[in-house]
Amino acid sequence: MTSPQQPEPSKPEPSEPEPSAVKGLAEGYAAKAGLHRTQDGRIDVLKSAGGIQGIAESIVPGLVFLIAFTITRDLTPSLVAALAAAAVFTVVRLVQRRPLTQALAGVVGVGISAWVANTTGKAEDFYLPGFFTNIAYILAMVISIAIKWPVAGLLFGIIRNEGLDWRKDPARLKAYRLGTWIIVAVLVLRLVVQVPLYLLGGDGLAALATTRLIMGAPLYILGVWIAWLLTRPVPADADAPPSDQPSKPSSSSA
Repeated sequence: MTSPQQPEPSKPEPSEPEPSAVKGLAEGYAAKAGLHRTQDGRIDVLKSAGGIQGIAESIVPGLVFLIAFTITRDLTPSLVAALAAAAVFTVVRLVQRRPLTQALAGVVGVGISAWVANTTGKAEDFYLPGFFTNIAYILAMVISIAIKWPVAGLLFGIIRNEGLDWRKDPARLKAYRLGTWIIVAVLVLRLVVQVPLYLLGGDGLAALATTRLIMGAPLYILGVWIAWLLTRPVPADADAPPSDQPSKPSSSSA
């Protein structure tokens, strides 16, 4: 007698990342991104952008570089002035005993930009590294949408105390994918406007520097705010149709 054929063991399906691990990563990233919420649970957009001081840290070095280069037409002192402006903010944070992460990141960013511009000898190359950073963020966010872990959901879900439960709701997942597309659109808009100005060389430097300032923190704040509004959860009773008929009083039995 032939023994009955044993069924082949089923192959395990590819497992998704552990929810707890992803939640931990999301919380860490939200903290590093500087996202904050108000006491009533809304996102504090200004504070999330670093507050007035944080916005100044992102704007002033580039502005100093533009002004110095416009006046002197000399690349080296202009780069030194931009680096000095970024270093001043680090000193200010040391005096205030505040976290140095944002200020140090600014110094490193300005330092890389200054090195590139000094190496090529072209003032417009001061803004070149920002394009590659922008592209990296775009790719990361598009990938997050494709694998159904949209960045907007990971960040806003933590602020809204949704954790990762939003992934179980198709409507919430769709909303957070849309919110992530909004942020991607902001980043793409930067490239569409600024790359042609960069390609103009020295003739487009003033316009490039100006648009970089306008489309930096201010546009970021606007994009995050729109994404936040578009991903608001729908109240549980919002889908319930309102009752048009007045309730009839119950008649008492005789």
